[in-house]
Amino acid sequence: MEDAKTMDGQDWSLLILLSVLWGGAYFFAGVAVKELPPLTVVLVRVCLAAIALLPLLWYLGHSLPKSFSGWFPYIGMGLLNNVLPFGFIFAGQTQITVGLSSIINAMTPLFTVIVMASFREERLTAYRIIGVLLGVTGVAVLRGFDGPIDGNQTLGIGLCLAGALSYGFAALWGRRFLVGVAPVKSATCQLICSTLIMAVVVSIIDRPWTLAPPSQDTVLALVALAVFGTALSYIIFFRILVRAGASNVMLVTLLIPVTALALGNVFLGEPIHAKEVIGAIIIGAGLLFIDGRLINRFIGLFRSNRKTRV
Repeated sequence: MEDAKTMDGQDWSLLILLSVLWGGAYFFAGVAVKELPPLTVVLVRVCLAAIALLPLLWYLGHSLPKSFSGWFPYIGMGLLNNVLPFGFIFAGQTQITVGLSSIINAMTPLFTVIVMASFREERLTAYRIIGVLLGVTGVAVLRGFDGPIDGNQTLGIGLCLAGALSYGFAALWGRRFLVGVAPVKSATCQLICSTLIMAVVVSIIDRPWTLAPPSQDTVLALVALAVFGTALSYIIFFRILVRAGASNVMLVTLLIPVTALALGNVFLGEPIHAKEVIGAIIIGAGLLFIDGRLINRFIGLFRSNRKTRV
């Protein structure tokens, strides 16, 4: 069992960039599921993203696996990191708002910490528990709930929680089977596997050839979801996973609502209220606890001053 890794400045920069890309992905997915069935949106997302990454894979000199054993790690990652969470979250977004779905997805770091500790991959430290709970609390304060939770909302929340749990297991799978694999290869191969799985599922359930053609806005949303919210973001995701560890990379789900608010303020003129500021401060405190370095320095300084006084 290993202690969770700390993050340096480059790791945090990548994490913030990833939160912006995935924050936008929630918006684009919310647009797409208004016209298309959730599973069809998942298929289009992973298929277009795989197509976008294949030329880069070959350009960088990587090759596709030649045997089933070579593909096996990517099949598992595709199921846990694409097929199941995308399906659950997109289905949940048909019942609840995009903002609420992103808030529920902020449970991912908590699930990841628990999963990693349960399988003895990382230590479940008090700092990490406190940090994740602070982060989830901050996200809840940030967004709040719009009225009472009815049956449809309960279903949507349950589906999004299932997606967050799947991401936690994906982090464990990546830690065990994909360490040392180039980020672009990890992303491309899992997306190819996800595309093949979803093609079978969607052809049976949605029969997309019977659906009405989507509008231009939906098409643009799907392209942005695939290229920016999937292809590019997964390269960054696996880069952070290798550098900083599974639990740290899942901190992105705590940052997504914050970056969404910032993007809304800059590009849409949406005001930022006191609860957003308070929520951001709480999330920041949670991230400091999970990272641990600043807290340890503060405690060390406190003990040093105490010894000096004695």
